[in-house]
Amino acid sequence: MTEAIDTDLAGWRSKLAAMAAGSAGTDGAHDSAHLDRVWRNAQLLLEHHPEADRLVVLAASYLHDLVNLPKNDPERDQASRRSARLARHQLAHLGFPPAKLDAVAHAIEAHSFSAAIEAETIEARIVQDADRLDGLGLVGLARMFYIAGRMESGLAHPADPLGLERDYDDRKYALDHIMVKLCRLPDMMQTAAARELGQRRLGQLLAFREEFAAEWSGAMPA
Repeated sequence: MTEAIDTDLAGWRSKLAAMAAGSAGTDGAHDSAHLDRVWRNAQLLLEHHPEADRLVVLAASYLHDLVNLPKNDPERDQASRRSARLARHQLAHLGFPPAKLDAVAHAIEAHSFSAAIEAETIEARIVQDADRLDGLGLVGLARMFYIAGRMESGLAHPADPLGLERDYDDRKYALDHIMVKLCRLPDMMQTAAARELGQRRLGQLLAFREEFAAEWSGAMPA
């Protein structure tokens, strides 16, 4: 039975990845590799939650960014809702189980940080956590600077990279994003496994931040 389920998921994964690729833009932080990583993160969390519907999690993992608006777009908080509507429409034409469409749409809507929609199901919690885990750690660090470059932000404040005597502003300085948003993510995780992994990945970001600031400021190595 398990083998049959795995085969079915593999078939759907291929279809869903192709569907997502058809809507992909040029944002390297939200590309097919990001979707693959979110699904891998989700699988780690599913090991702790066997009660969750794996097909719902799979579909939402691959389709959550069907509509991907830039971070500075005034309608950014609507992207996940628009993605959910588009996913529902395309999945229906693909022959996806109709009884699971609502659950997929909710998981897609609730994944977004900016939309601030409460995740009400275990599937939505897993997808939200899986997506946010990809914003932490070394991959998250690379994505942070990539996105900042697309938004034409500076790397860090010239004289005060750690924000010791000023307010953080991650629209101007990429490094500030660690303290503005990323450091909050582990405590916002919905599952215990994601909180533990998120804390470890946040530790990498905070260590980088300190070393970056020392090098940026010309401090002598110990």
